[in-house]
Amino acid sequence: MSDLSYQNKNAFDVLSETELKEVQEYCEGYKKFLDNGKTERFCVSYAVSLAEKEGFVPFVDGKKYNPGDKVYHVQKNHAAIFAVIGSESPEKGFNITAAHVDAPRLDLKPSPLYEDNGMAYFKTHYYGGVRKYQWVTRPLALCGVVCKKDGTSVNINIGSDPEDPIFMITDLLPHLAKDQSQKPLAGAFAGESLNILLGSEPEKNEEKDKIRENVLKALNQKYGITEADLLTAEITVVPAENARDLGFDRSLISAYGHDDRVCAYPCFTALLKTTAPKKTCVCVFADKEEIGSVGISGLRSDYMTNFLLALCDGYNSRVAFANSAAISSDVAAAFDPNYPEVFERRNSAFINCGPAICKYTGHGGKSGASDACPEFIAKLLGIFDEANVIYQFTELGKVDQGGGGTVSQFIADRNIEVIDIGVAMLCMHAPCEVAAKTDIYMLDRLCEAFYKNY
Repeated sequence: MSDLSYQNKNAFDVLSETELKEVQEYCEGYKKFLDNGKTERFCVSYAVSLAEKEGFVPFVDGKKYNPGDKVYHVQKNHAAIFAVIGSESPEKGFNITAAHVDAPRLDLKPSPLYEDNGMAYFKTHYYGGVRKYQWVTRPLALCGVVCKKDGTSVNINIGSDPEDPIFMITDLLPHLAKDQSQKPLAGAFAGESLNILLGSEPEKNEEKDKIRENVLKALNQKYGITEADLLTAEITVVPAENARDLGFDRSLISAYGHDDRVCAYPCFTALLKTTAPKKTCVCVFADKEEIGSVGISGLRSDYMTNFLLALCDGYNSRVAFANSAAISSDVAAAFDPNYPEVFERRNSAFINCGPAICKYTGHGGKSGASDACPEFIAKLLGIFDEANVIYQFTELGKVDQGGGGTVSQFIADRNIEVIDIGVAMLCMHAPCEVAAKTDIYMLDRLCEAFYKNY
């Protein structure tokens, strides 16, 4: 191929044997991150514990910070911001990465528990873009928190440990599924039928709803909670499986929650390695992206803006924002040879070809997109090339096939230059998604180069 042509590089053709060993070691940490962070609350809590080991301390508004100081802010236990203070004035701008740590799942309804024909169930309300048929007949875990009126709270995590019981949504046997099988895929499973089977043993000392009462007894004995406590609880239903290597070569990871923790982790670990930067470097863990970035912990709210404004105390924040740069790090769809008809191959991302750069997202005619400026993209590519980072460019499938959005548009609303760069993966939004280890490792290198050199 001539120097005039461009072609994606495969990481296995670029990385040395030493680097490939680093890939495996790095991804062991990532798998622990996934297993300890199956909800956004657990993810934020685990990240804070890692950050504190590296010297990060809670941010105090109004306090004077010095270059090299490491701080973090937790937003309502659902989102977080980590920052390393730079030596330059805030008016020189911030280098920001942002990824979301929520993932599609099933949430318990406020009054979830009921009994029906000898079995107890929890009612659920699905969260985000789930494909309902993927959630039936698979091992499920209950994760979350119960907040009591006395101000105490109890973490719930049942099903992820191999010694725990698991839970399940049942499905029809094929012998009785004639009518169901003739329905369109989207309509074969109703949201109200995604009920979690909890058990079948009755409580002997009760006259009615004996199985339901036995579930309440088990919850009370283990966690000290009552049915009234479920009204204020935030309990989610997630896959029970932990992250596992996939393939004979162990080059891939199958796990729940890659979207978007597979981007959050490299953004975060790159920041942990960043010392004495010129510009203040910021890593944002956002919530609620899967439902539109709404609410007090989503990036439509002002918590990121307020944090940056606090760092600008005494300086011109408008100048600081205008000089800032951000990477909205969200996953891309990797080309799947089993479904080539939905991809435009020349503008698709491929496994093991590095982080995928998406100049614009959105639907159809770029509706809902944040379209990055070419000057910004070119400057970034120069930094990535200098750091020997491989990357690729992508769109999310064929133009009229679908589309999607990220948090980039809400960062751009703050007059901060932003582009989407993330890991390309298979089976997006499924209970088990698939990502390549080399792409995860390369995103860490890309973010490290961005923090240090932009």
